[in-house]
Amino acid sequence: MKIDSKKFESLLKEYQLRVEQTLDRWLPDAQVNPIELHQAMRYSVMAPGKRVRPILVYATASALGLDLKLVDGAAAAVEIIHAYSLIHDDLPAMDDDDLRRGRPTCHRKFNEATAILAGDALQALAFYILSHDADMTSNSDSRLQMIEKLSLFSGSRGMAGGQAIDLASVGKTLNIAELETMHIHKTGALIRTSIRLSALSSQQLDADQFKALDSYAKYVGLSFQVQDDILDVIGDTNTLGKPQGSDIERNKPTYPSVIGLNASREIALELHHNALEALSIFGEEAEILRYISTWFVERTH
Repeated sequence: MKIDSKKFESLLKEYQLRVEQTLDRWLPDAQVNPIELHQAMRYSVMAPGKRVRPILVYATASALGLDLKLVDGAAAAVEIIHAYSLIHDDLPAMDDDDLRRGRPTCHRKFNEATAILAGDALQALAFYILSHDADMTSNSDSRLQMIEKLSLFSGSRGMAGGQAIDLASVGKTLNIAELETMHIHKTGALIRTSIRLSALSSQQLDADQFKALDSYAKYVGLSFQVQDDILDVIGDTNTLGKPQGSDIERNKPTYPSVIGLNASREIALELHHNALEALSIFGEEAEILRYISTWFVERTH
C-alpha cells in the first residue's frame, strides 16, 4: 500500500473514528448509576486525543492483512488502559496536573475520589473487553496471551512501574541508560503491547515477523517519548493540550535535561531509523507502520 501525507491523514481519521465508535459502545451509559462515575469514565476516555495506541493496533492489523473488526476490542482495551493511567498520573499525589488534552483533568472536573474510581473501573473494563468481545480471534490461546501481555505491560513491570520510577526520579540526576529504562516502561510498554495485540490476532505470522514487529515497537515506543520530552521544551500549551514545561518545572529528568536538546533530536532520529530497519523483513504492506514512525519524530503535539 503506497502511503503519502494525504492517505496517511485519511487512515488516521479512519482509525480514530473506528476506535471512538468502539469505545462509545463499550463504555457504560453516562445516565446509568453510578452516574458521576460513568460520566467521569466517559469524560476521560472520549476526550479529544491522537489515539496513538489504537492507531498502532489498526496499522499493524492492516499491515498483516487482518480484518479490522478482529482488533476493535484490542484497540479499545489499550486506549482505555492509557486513559486510566492518565487519570491517575494527573492526581495531586502524582503529577498534580490541572490540564489534560486541553480540558480540566478528571479530578478537577469531578473530584479526586471519583477520578480514582474512574481509573479503577476503566482498568477493569479493558480486561472485560478482551475476554468478552465476540469479534476478536476465536483462538482462545491467542486471546489469553493478549490478556497476559496487557496485564503484564500495564503493571509494575511496565507502565505502572515506569510511573513509579518517574516519581522516584524527581530532583535526581539519571544517566541515559536509567532514563531509557524509565521510558521503556512508562510509555514504551503500552505502545509495544498495542502492536503485539494485533500480532497475536494473526494466525499466519511467523516467528521472524513477530520478532521484527516487536523490535519496531520497542524503537517507536522510545522515540515517541523522546519527542514528548523535546516538545516539553519547545512546544506550547495550546498545541500540546497540557502545560508546556511541566516536566522542567517539576525537576523531572528528561532527554533534553540529561543530554541536551540537539542530542535528543539525534537520538529520536536514530530510533526512527532503527524502527525502519526492523521492518525490512516486510514489504510494501508495512508502509503505514513506517509512516507512523516518521510521524512520531516529526509531530508537534
